[in-house]
Amino acid sequence: MRVCKEWGSLLLNEEVKVVCENQKATDWINSFFSSTNFMNAAQATVVRAFGLGTGAWALWIDLGKRKVRIRHYDARMVIPLSWDEDGISECAFVTRAFYRGKAVDQLQMHLKGGMVFSHDSSSPSTPSPEYAEGLLTNESEETYRIVTVCFDHEGNELAPVGILPIYDTGCPFPTFGIVKPAVTNTRVDMSPYGQSVFADAVDAVQAVDLTFDALINEIDLSKMRVFLSDVLFDREQDGNKNVTIPFGKQDCTVFRKVMSTEDTIQEFAPALRTNGQIEAFRVALQMLGDLTGFGINYFDMDDSRGYVKTATEVSSDNSALMRNIRRHENSLEGAIVSIARAVMHASRSFGESIPDERETRIQFDDSIIQDTAAEKEQDMKEVGVTMSAWEYRMRWYGEEESIARARAAEIGTGTR
Repeated sequence: MRVCKEWGSLLLNEEVKVVCENQKATDWINSFFSSTNFMNAAQATVVRAFGLGTGAWALWIDLGKRKVRIRHYDARMVIPLSWDEDGISECAFVTRAFYRGKAVDQLQMHLKGGMVFSHDSSSPSTPSPEYAEGLLTNESEETYRIVTVCFDHEGNELAPVGILPIYDTGCPFPTFGIVKPAVTNTRVDMSPYGQSVFADAVDAVQAVDLTFDALINEIDLSKMRVFLSDVLFDREQDGNKNVTIPFGKQDCTVFRKVMSTEDTIQEFAPALRTNGQIEAFRVALQMLGDLTGFGINYFDMDDSRGYVKTATEVSSDNSALMRNIRRHENSLEGAIVSIARAVMHASRSFGESIPDERETRIQFDDSIIQDTAAEKEQDMKEVGVTMSAWEYRMRWYGEEESIARARAAEIGTGTR
């Protein structure tokens, strides 16, 4: 969990922003993510995805309130339906819900063209007449539909009140985003699922557990023992026997020397071998960090504090960490952009005035592992020399070119 939490905090935080070519679209989607607390929940999804190998975000539509929300799923809830080397094009998501006090398994399929599936057959069922014409039309347009089916605990299909079986989103692009670490799946060829960051590090996790237990056991077993002469113990009558009164059944520090009157109090403190145990623990941590993509120094022990170092302390000399962060960010960007575009498209159908976002990218926050303030200061010195003020605003504030030029002119720096 420590490894997964570290990756979640390094890749996603509240400073991560979606940047569109149109500034109004940028402001709207970031306001939506902020109001729905998307980034905090998305970080938890990334944490689970790095542990399990796969996670997902998908649209969830509340037609009654005319609102668009994003649901978060882990690998156990994701069922890819259609995929190739370019990725997953159709996917189903399974969740547990409760309807009238009883557990219900809900299956939501995000399908291109909206083919209707039934659990009673192994192939797509024939659509009903009222849906037939719409299905044929949308198949040619290749828009996405959300097909919802519910089952009781016996596997019987239900039709809960208020659940629309088929909803046409009108989106020509996927209405979900698949989250996977940038780790090649070497276990199953052509698998749509990703691979956990622990796939090649199971032995390292076991080594950390073993060496930590050995260190703690060494301290526990090497604590001081006190041997007391038999004459120092009180006695009590137990029937016809005269027995000593123990200090306590759980006491493992004080021992009684039977039939002894010499050296009434004797101490024994074995020498600790913690130096060797700590070195073994340190090597295990280095292996774990290296095999999970952080580099060999990330979880290294700090001699001055005796604990692991922070990210900023190791980033300066840890090129492996920086390379892997970039790889994971590139993989994660596609999933965030996909769900952001789907949210904006679905919100437009409910009357939201959102301009065309055009090209969309993600502006990640790397201040945790590098000195962003120093980079901004350096770029500020380059303004007017090798960089224009509007270029500076585009890079550091995520503004589109026209907005950046206008705001740079307002504050008197010009549009050079």
